[in-house]
Amino acid sequence: MARHAGVSLGTVSNTLNSPEKVSDATRRRVLASIAELGFVRNDAARSLAAGTSSTVGLVVADLGNSFFVDIARGAEQVLRRQGMNLLIANTDIDPQREVGNLETFERARVAGIILAPLDTALARTEVLPVRTTPTVFVNWRSDARFSSVAVDEGHGGALAASHLLSLGRRRLLYVGGPLFLNAVRERYEGVQRAVAAHDDARIDLMETRGLTIRHGREAGLRIIEDGAGRYDGIVAPSDLVAVGLVQAFATQVGFSVPGDIAITGYDDNHFASESAVPITTISQPGEQMGSVAAELLLERIAEPGAIARSLVLEPHLIPRASTLPRA
Repeated sequence: MARHAGVSLGTVSNTLNSPEKVSDATRRRVLASIAELGFVRNDAARSLAAGTSSTVGLVVADLGNSFFVDIARGAEQVLRRQGMNLLIANTDIDPQREVGNLETFERARVAGIILAPLDTALARTEVLPVRTTPTVFVNWRSDARFSSVAVDEGHGGALAASHLLSLGRRRLLYVGGPLFLNAVRERYEGVQRAVAAHDDARIDLMETRGLTIRHGREAGLRIIEDGAGRYDGIVAPSDLVAVGLVQAFATQVGFSVPGDIAITGYDDNHFASESAVPITTISQPGEQMGSVAAELLLERIAEPGAIARSLVLEPHLIPRASTLPRA
């Protein structure tokens, strides 16, 4: 391009990066050559050469869950104000893809990585597949080595149970799993604490193999087989499970939600509000989590040796038709 425009490489560089250093006539000649040759600026190569980058990588567990979309939106807003870009990699709940995404961002020499990890050994390790790239965790409480931002899952479970208890529901069931998942277990523990404060209430557990609509529907059919009248309230650790439960109970003639059984979900996924019976849910502040994670990452980039910080945010209840009596 420099030869085509009849200028030096330095002049081309100044035209792109410091146009005030180039005369108007020279700048127009260089830009004309750029247009004629179809030149596309390669910021990745430029970053490799300079040893700096204006790009941050975000690795999320499942972009099909609108909660992670909210995290991405919050992070992008903070980074954009700093003149930085966000690249998103979807793990799709696959541990191997999670490792591959991290390694790809490391090779690309991004400025930093925000990781919303799967609940696997990788999230608990002190050594990630990234050796030199500043990394923070979002939606996960990390150890002292990594900065992180998470939500108080136990408080969220307690909010859901307390809501049902305030409506006079006393025969409760927790439907979700597997319990080895941190979030599922911590939400259940919060439910147990809330129920324990009421002598006339009880909580049973029906563990599932996953947190999808199918798992909720299968659990709902089991509840019907065992006698749906045994319970008057269900806490589900995901909105998808709650939607599946509603679908299963809809097959029961003369049985209604919330008339016979009230149901709460978790996450405020878009499925929650769009269900045939809109789901009462525990909303996690996804955008705020993304914003905080981005700010923590910018701190790590600016001061690599700074002490890691772990922040915990509070969820809140959004009551909808799956628990509220019809007016």
